[in-house]
Amino acid sequence: MQSKQAGQVLAANLRAIREQAGMSLSELARRSGIAKGTLSQLESGQGNPTIDTVFTLSGTLGVPVSDLLTATPRTEVVLVRGADVDVLSSNAVDLRMLRRLDLTATVVEVYDQRVRPGEVQRSTGHPGREHVLVTEGVLRVGPPEAPYEVGPGDYVSFPAAGPHIYETVDGPVTSVLLLEYAAGDARPHAHWD
Repeated sequence: MQSKQAGQVLAANLRAIREQAGMSLSELARRSGIAKGTLSQLESGQGNPTIDTVFTLSGTLGVPVSDLLTATPRTEVVLVRGADVDVLSSNAVDLRMLRRLDLTATVVEVYDQRVRPGEVQRSTGHPGREHVLVTEGVLRVGPPEAPYEVGPGDYVSFPAAGPHIYETVDGPVTSVLLLEYAAGDARPHAHWD
């Protein structure tokens, strides 16, 4: 994440969710494995979290990622300019959360996802279901022992609870990632490696 506004949204949401859970900063640090100083910086709006950090906090607090990253829209029309959205990065993936959709009993997060060649993004699992639509390039995604190979126009969906990977086959990949959470579908200790 990069902008001051996004940092303030994360700071406010993280503190509110932690306090609502009745958890101290020290307890959140212990449960998440994230240093207390780092958490303090995030809650003050001074931190610069990675994908790993945000997904770990999501899993530890038992909330969708979007609960941490999005402010409530104030109008009926929502226009999101990609250039205005902060990027969460890891060793292989750049994610930009474009929208959170609160449906009846489901939350869906919409991401612009870019996967860089030469690295493998590994996840030990997290709440929900992943939906991936590749728009450019060829992507290996899914369980590490039997990933799916998907190209432009291809779509794959799988439960996100188990280990899974993202890896390019040849060159960079552009895709749309939807994370779908059923009501109450959040479990502790989920994170990207």
